[in-house]
Amino acid sequence: MTLLSRRIMQAFLSAAVSLSGFAAPAAGDDAEAEIKALREQIQTLDRRLQELEQKQKHKEEEAAAAAAKTLPKIDLTENGFRFASGDGASWLRLGSLIQLDSRLFFHDGGMTNNAFVLRRGRLIAEGALGPIYSFQMVTEFGGSAVSVLDANLTIAPSNRLQFKIGRFKAPVGLELLQSDSATFFAERSLVTNLVPNRDLGVQAGGSLRNGAFTYTIGLFNGVADAASTTNADYDNDKDVVGRVFVQPFKNGPESPWRGLGLGLAASSGRQKGTSAVTAGYKTDGEQTFFKYGGTVLADGQVWRVSPQAYFSDGPFSVLGEYAVSGISVRPAPGAAATPLEHHAWQMAAGWVLTGEDASFTGLQPSQPFNWAKRNWGAWQVVVRYADLKLDDRTFPLFAAPATSAGGASSVGLGVNWYLSRIMRTSLDLFQTRFRNAGPGPVTNPVIRQEETVLISRFQLSF
Repeated sequence: MTLLSRRIMQAFLSAAVSLSGFAAPAAGDDAEAEIKALREQIQTLDRRLQELEQKQKHKEEEAAAAAAKTLPKIDLTENGFRFASGDGASWLRLGSLIQLDSRLFFHDGGMTNNAFVLRRGRLIAEGALGPIYSFQMVTEFGGSAVSVLDANLTIAPSNRLQFKIGRFKAPVGLELLQSDSATFFAERSLVTNLVPNRDLGVQAGGSLRNGAFTYTIGLFNGVADAASTTNADYDNDKDVVGRVFVQPFKNGPESPWRGLGLGLAASSGRQKGTSAVTAGYKTDGEQTFFKYGGTVLADGQVWRVSPQAYFSDGPFSVLGEYAVSGISVRPAPGAAATPLEHHAWQMAAGWVLTGEDASFTGLQPSQPFNWAKRNWGAWQVVVRYADLKLDDRTFPLFAAPATSAGGASSVGLGVNWYLSRIMRTSLDLFQTRFRNAGPGPVTNPVIRQEETVLISRFQLSF
């Protein structure tokens, strides 16, 4: 019943009571009793009217809620464009990652290597189709060609067991698994040269004890060090990859070691051909300092092991990892195969000067940059040391000492300015020293002297 109907009914009953009073003004006690009874009836009817109104209101609210569940939702926030079903079970997020770099080399022997670079220009689409199925598609427009970086489907019956199929990062290197927008420095360390990048395959994984223990095991096509797969690899040689990561104090909110994580990753398989050897190992300035000879090919077991750790406590964070890459290579078809082992390690640390909590997944300024309010965002200083050592047996049979270094060590210092969650600028200074692989003259201008490079970056990520 509507409010108007209720008011009309109340007026009608009140009028009835008044008329009854006028009709029997001298009825005495009987008239008064009648009037009292009528008043009680009016009060009873009024209560019933209120109850009917509450029920009608409740029905209208339920109908509105049911209608809202069927309507799609569209949001535009710092997390990108998000389209979702009314119940939120299915959704699509559109985002982007843009990184514009400047590289300035010092004392580089006259090489033409200074440049402005579109390091990354990505369109990101990810979403879910119901509570179990999710997907990801990342297209790269940076570099010299358009390519598909990630294209995968995840089937997640529970947190303890999830399946991922398609193209994505192989779960080996710790720093490589960190988001490109959240790394300490503009470029990853020398260690990343010895681990696989993106590969095609299927993996199973999950988390236990509220995320304190995570595991992954998968079967992949297999790629060379620092390489990504093509969209097809027609051979019978595959790699098995596994990783465990433990955060033993994660569920202890008062523990000073709550941010500690320890992991171990490994891969093993058999690979053949020239595509199974790396295209080259690069410095922080993205210059190639090592490359196998043109006729060298892999033929045999390929394996990697990488112990790793991460720790954060308030504004402080540190990342460390070690990687060993083993490969069996031939200097030419038909020649004898030799197993080689290359080693690399790094230690990197950061301190947020403005006091925000550091995180493996990125930094959120407590006060985004605002000139009018004199808010300056978040500032972080970072430092890193990394070293890579090639197997001594590599030279001179599999690589020329004149054009490839026997190893490299790098020191990096940097400052990151997070203007907001999506905007970041960085300024990094790297110095890399090379170890000669032989006594002869060096003809590669990259390794004839130390590499000193200043890299600045402007980043937009949402």
